[in-house]
Amino acid sequence: MKKVLVMSIVLFVFVAGCDSLRFAPSEVQKQNAYLHNRTAMMAAELAEDEGGSNKLQNLAKLSEFQSRSFVSYCGLPKEFPRAETAEDVLSESNLDITNNAISDSGQRPDMWSLADSGLELAIGICALIGGVYGTKAVAFLKQAKVKSQALKEIIEGNELFKKMNADKVEQFKQAQEDQSVETKKIVAELKS
Repeated sequence: MKKVLVMSIVLFVFVAGCDSLRFAPSEVQKQNAYLHNRTAMMAAELAEDEGGSNKLQNLAKLSEFQSRSFVSYCGLPKEFPRAETAEDVLSESNLDITNNAISDSGQRPDMWSLADSGLELAIGICALIGGVYGTKAVAFLKQAKVKSQALKEIIEGNELFKKMNADKVEQFKQAQEDQSVETKKIVAELKS
């Protein structure tokens, strides 16, 4: 029963992938959220002070209100960037923060490291449980970890071969035609 549960978890990690997983907001993302809120506040004040249309003023107020959720979600930064004036907000250093935050926001956990971490966690839990079943589960999970590493190396090697031998890609694919549908599906998901 435990073996089935562990295999289900490992299979879920491989099949589900990491697209829906994200890293916690970084310091630069927290700074960017704070800057966004300050920018929206200033834009709302400026729209009102300069007598912008009601529509513009309402949009700016809504933007400021919406930006509060970004700060709440990300959390406050440890070090606040200068943002007292419009000139501060528009400074080169704050534009750098925004560019770095955009870069950070696109990062996702590597599927292989996630699976490896999941297996390590499962091994640790099974070791704590102990007993005959715990010992058997640890041995099984260690073997699964070795097999996962082997699969990673095979897939990376195959991809490298295809890059280095572009003229042989079709022959390579033909050699893989006899794989089961399940294997092809797993490999395709692991590559993406």
